[in-house]
Amino acid sequence: MGSTDSKLNFRKAVIQLTTKTQPVEATDDAFWDQFWADTTTTVQDVFALVPAAEIRAVREESPSNLATLCYKAVEKLVQGAESGCPTERDKQVILNCTCILSRILPYIFEDQDWRGFFWSTVPGAGRAGTDELDDDEGARPLAESLLLAIADLLFCPDFTVHSHRRGPDSVENMQSIDSCEYIWEAGVGFAQSPPLNYIHDLNRTELLRLLLTCFSEAMYLPPSSDNNVLNPWVTFFCSTENRHALPLFTSLLNVVCAYDPVGYGIPYNHLLFSDYREQLVEQAVQILIVTLEHDGGVAHRPPSPSSMEEHEVQHLLKEIHPLIEWHAFNAIPINLLIFVQPTGPENLFVNYLSRIHREEDFDFVLKGLARLLTNPLTQTYLPNSTKKIQFHQELLVLFWKLCDFNKKFLFFVLKSSDVLDILVPILFYLNDARADQSRVGLMHIGVFILLLLSGERNFGVRLNKPYSVHVPMDIPVFTGTHADLLIVVFHKIITTGHQRLQPLFDCLLTIIVNVSPYLKSLSMVAANKLLHLLEAFSTGWFLFSVAQNHHLVFFLLEAFNNIIQYQFDGNCNLVYAIIRKRNVFHQLANLPSDPASIQKALQRKRKSPDVISRTSSQETVSMEGSRPAVPAEPGTLKTSLVAIPGIDKLTEKSQVSEDGTMVSVPKTDPSKKAHSDQNAVVGTSDTESNSGRDNEDVFYTEAEMERRPLSRASSTSFWAPTPEWVLSWKCKLPLQTIMRLLQVLVPQVEKICIDKGLTDESEILKFLQHGTLVGLLPVPHPILIRKYQANAGTAMWFRTYMWGVVYLRNVDPPIWYDTDVRLFEIQRM
Repeated sequence: MGSTDSKLNFRKAVIQLTTKTQPVEATDDAFWDQFWADTTTTVQDVFALVPAAEIRAVREESPSNLATLCYKAVEKLVQGAESGCPTERDKQVILNCTCILSRILPYIFEDQDWRGFFWSTVPGAGRAGTDELDDDEGARPLAESLLLAIADLLFCPDFTVHSHRRGPDSVENMQSIDSCEYIWEAGVGFAQSPPLNYIHDLNRTELLRLLLTCFSEAMYLPPSSDNNVLNPWVTFFCSTENRHALPLFTSLLNVVCAYDPVGYGIPYNHLLFSDYREQLVEQAVQILIVTLEHDGGVAHRPPSPSSMEEHEVQHLLKEIHPLIEWHAFNAIPINLLIFVQPTGPENLFVNYLSRIHREEDFDFVLKGLARLLTNPLTQTYLPNSTKKIQFHQELLVLFWKLCDFNKKFLFFVLKSSDVLDILVPILFYLNDARADQSRVGLMHIGVFILLLLSGERNFGVRLNKPYSVHVPMDIPVFTGTHADLLIVVFHKIITTGHQRLQPLFDCLLTIIVNVSPYLKSLSMVAANKLLHLLEAFSTGWFLFSVAQNHHLVFFLLEAFNNIIQYQFDGNCNLVYAIIRKRNVFHQLANLPSDPASIQKALQRKRKSPDVISRTSSQETVSMEGSRPAVPAEPGTLKTSLVAIPGIDKLTEKSQVSEDGTMVSVPKTDPSKKAHSDQNAVVGTSDTESNSGRDNEDVFYTEAEMERRPLSRASSTSFWAPTPEWVLSWKCKLPLQTIMRLLQVLVPQVEKICIDKGLTDESEILKFLQHGTLVGLLPVPHPILIRKYQANAGTAMWFRTYMWGVVYLRNVDPPIWYDTDVRLFEIQRM
């Protein structure tokens, strides 16, 4: 009965608020306390009892009452942060206020006139360190008071962390508390693991949900190419104003990376017990990816005090926080100002992330992420007996940001085979999502990560490790290496994925080109898949359909050349496949360019509009236990994404010199390219894209892109191939190496077959395996690597994708559902 009465009283208070036409005074505590003092409501209750229509009605008709409600709720949080919530009633008041603000804030953000409300100053709320609390000059904006209160409450003893009180009568002062002693989990920079407490986890989760809601103002602003527009909530929270920035960052990272959803491995344990830690981990990883989006520009730091030696710095830092392992965050003298006297607007979360450098910390983070990413792939004899996490997209974004902001972490990932523990789950997700248009964002983030990794030599080298795990995937069975797995999955994506994946073809083939110089031995299955792609992409109708389609042929030829020139000895399977499909190369070399042949090829396209032939790829039986990739269920929600830049803007070319170092290849000056006539489309004809969408700074949502020529297969309406255009790139096809190989080996293979009467390909492979082309091939070309390059286009893509994931993943309660989000469109499949 108590719970029912509590909900009834809360609902009555809401009705009173919506029906009052006159402003209610802020001093009328009897009225305002109805919302939080005498009720015990869950966040689900609050969302059910405070309908969206009523929030909007109060916003429009009684704005002063809505403003007072927000102010009073923040005031309660500030009071709780100051007092430390000594009683159970105080704790419940905090939770109720947290839920109410989580419900209301999205409706504040969706109205442009209200968006500045939380950044207005409230008389009497002074800044820290000012004595004149009633002076408006020193007043603190409501947003700042709210964020600081949340930060304090996340380290409140007996509410969100374990108390360190010496005895029953001792009290911990919230103002002097050292939050570095209360980090939530052992891991990076902290060795002590506090005991689990599900009440603390629940309370942390509610506060983090409110924090995420505060940061979500970004959802209500349209896509913009201006990266200097920072989220004020994130900027303030991750600034030096927040004294808990370091322990909170450490707590969030450690909680995520230490989480083990399987636990002791008891079957069906997730059905018997509630896992409150999982909810906390989900909120923590979402807070991390959102706060790590803004690096806040370059901070201007004054010169470091040269008189201080490093050991003095370490001693000083130890005195400030004796439990934090400062050396984990690279606290050398020049960084003293980061921790002791920071200046500038720099985002401290990004700062701390970029300074992690100890190998044991990298190992902890990498193993934690790999464990969680691999979790949904886990196979058990008992169906559904193991818990499967659902937040793999957020984990991929976090992994991306770790590699992007901390190059030492990236090099650590690549220096051992541990990178393959990240690669396999990514390939699994890519293969599984290839037919589902609601997961096109997941496809992009997976490909972007692999593109980033492929820019480093070590990634290609690691791919040579034999693949023996055999995660059930809907791909042909093969025996080979991780490189074979990558090629087979990419082939499956290109040949059986949905049409919206066509803009990713360039990226997929760029990854193959980047790793190709290091692949020691491709399996026959992978070799045949590569040849099938070349066969499909080199058909006349495909080459003449769109101005950029020939780039795909250039990528594949470059990959073949790299393997032949640098890894010929171990790649007899690929050489044999090239010999068997030699007609493809001859047809390419003799590609007709006269108008009649072009038109004939295009007419053939109209009869068979499928992008790639799906029948001639020699499909074999899929892996045991795998399930086919399926389209999204009707009614599935998805969020739109902005278009990605072309591959030439996504990457920059680097040449590998003789000593193994990378030398950047200067880009051609775009101003020298003519855009006046259609022949200029192929200004740089090998693999540099000049498509219209790449040269625009405008950001399009998917719905807008559908009304524009989006894919390779749909842009013939404004472009037509000419003989001059075909000749301009045909003469640059890098066929010399392959033609020389065929010239030397085909007669030898034919002679062996005739002389020995061979029909068994294993004998031919044995001959090719022991053959050599030393001195017969052209001089090896320099290895060209296309390294991922961040730009405004990708930054905007990540922002829309990340917030889209956060929007769709928070459905209980549905924080942003049915609000006027503008960063992306919500679409139903």
